[in-house]
Amino acid sequence: MIERCLGARRARQIHRAMRHFKVTILCLVMTIVVLRGTIGAGKFGTPEQDYVEIRDHFYPRKRAEPHRVLEEVETTSSSSSELNNYATFDLNKLLVDEEADSEKPDPNKPYSLGPKISDWDEQRSKWLEQNPNFPNFIGPNKPRVLLVTGSSPKPCENPVGDHYLLKSIKNKIDYCRLHGIEIFYNMALLDAEMAGFWAKLPLIRKLLLSHPEVEFLWWMDSDAMFTDMAFELPWERYKDYNFVMHGWNEMVYDQKNWIGLNTGSFLLRNCQWSLDILDAWAPMGPKGKIRTEAGKILTRELKDRPVFEADDQSAMVYILATQRDKWGSKVYLESAYYLHGYWGILVDRYEEMIENYHPGFGDHRWPLVTHFVGCKPCGKFGDYPVERCLKQMDRAFNFGDNQVLQIYGFTHKSLGSRRVKRTRNDTNNPLEVKDELGLIHPAFKAMKVSSS
Repeated sequence: MIERCLGARRARQIHRAMRHFKVTILCLVMTIVVLRGTIGAGKFGTPEQDYVEIRDHFYPRKRAEPHRVLEEVETTSSSSSELNNYATFDLNKLLVDEEADSEKPDPNKPYSLGPKISDWDEQRSKWLEQNPNFPNFIGPNKPRVLLVTGSSPKPCENPVGDHYLLKSIKNKIDYCRLHGIEIFYNMALLDAEMAGFWAKLPLIRKLLLSHPEVEFLWWMDSDAMFTDMAFELPWERYKDYNFVMHGWNEMVYDQKNWIGLNTGSFLLRNCQWSLDILDAWAPMGPKGKIRTEAGKILTRELKDRPVFEADDQSAMVYILATQRDKWGSKVYLESAYYLHGYWGILVDRYEEMIENYHPGFGDHRWPLVTHFVGCKPCGKFGDYPVERCLKQMDRAFNFGDNQVLQIYGFTHKSLGSRRVKRTRNDTNNPLEVKDELGLIHPAFKAMKVSSS
């Protein structure tokens, strides 16, 4: 009948569709039966109960599982972020000091830097004779020099202090490399009694005795920078002297002025005389009552000295002024160039120096050292505005760094800029390029080579 109404071809299509529909219905029924047996809805409840059980089985897992995973990821990420964040890390966890030494020094016993040595010149001379490969002079009138500087074993007390310490040591490394000088950077307090100003004394003595090959030890404070990379010290001038400091004879010996010399940058020969003056210098240094009482004496005896505990500079002025006959003949107070140069009168004149002079003078025309006395870049508080100190330290660093960069064809864009610019183009004959200051292979860097 269907064939008569719709035709044979159309009838076959309808029969085929009906068979497919039956198979589909059968598959659907089988699927429901299987699901009822596997997802917990196979207790032959009502269709509504089946629907509820199926919905509860699928939808909570689809919705709750991603949410739970997301919460776990966020919690883990947050925790990991805090652990990896240097800005929020409490440095005090690392800076826990060990217990202080139980053995305290006897306050009634005079302080000493170490066992008394009376024959150091003989011991050292014998050592040098037995070790010819370590001469104390590396060239004609060129002594072997060890530059010594350092800082606290703890991080600075302000966020940028350590960055400026890094600039300062980079500056010193550059000068020493150019001038054939060895360098020693100390971060250890060798004697807790000699903290602060006085920490340098035990270190200097230890280095003199440990390095007999060193002829001169050059101490330089961490807040001092080299600003004349081309200036070579006049070593011949000091052949008869053991102690060289920046200062003025009349201010020390006549006026007893506490700033008549500066101990932030000085030269000390490796000899018995130097050990003796260190022994005479140290007794005012132990912290506590001794240093406080010594400070009162220094304030009373020295011109214009404020009231504060004894410091190494005032103590040296006092020793020289009161014992000139004993020490004065071997002390050279240098004022012909800036072995120490006070930053307050120098840094603002850098542009004038660049316009009118060139490196190599070491004096007011182009200072060897610029010393940032009173800025205290590693402390909490200084004696001058922080912004002024840091800006001027940047200028001093760049002023010295330009003399190094010019070797390689660069310079800072300005004395206040960290960025650099080219001063000459590269060439395919690089060995023919000569730097303006002759610092690539300077004559004063030439060292004596052992024949062995």
